[in-house]
Amino acid sequence: MGGAPRTELARLLDVLEAVEGIRSAVAGLDYDAYQRGWVVRRAVERGLEIISEASRHLPDQIKAEHPDVPWRQIAGIGNVLRHEYQRVEDRLVWNVVHGHLDRLEAAVRSALAGLPDGG
Repeated sequence: MGGAPRTELARLLDVLEAVEGIRSAVAGLDYDAYQRGWVVRRAVERGLEIISEASRHLPDQIKAEHPDVPWRQIAGIGNVLRHEYQRVEDRLVWNVVHGHLDRLEAAVRSALAGLPDGG
């Protein structure tokens, strides 16, 4: 797999793509429909894993400029999804999707706009 290290721009775009993918996956679903959809749940969980991993590599400056985003929890949910998958609660994931993605997206878009090339 290897290859060149991911740039800050690439990681920000990874987060944005995952946020948009998660939103698309849950569009029009209520919690019960989400809970019944194995494929949707796994897609959302994978999106959160990507967000978690990418967020771990973002500069501290970005995180400091957006203290309203729960960066530590975002990083931590990836560990739960990867290593304690049997303990993942659908309600927790649903609440993350509906409670934190807007702030995260706003932070990422702001960081992209602040890059030297304007994102």
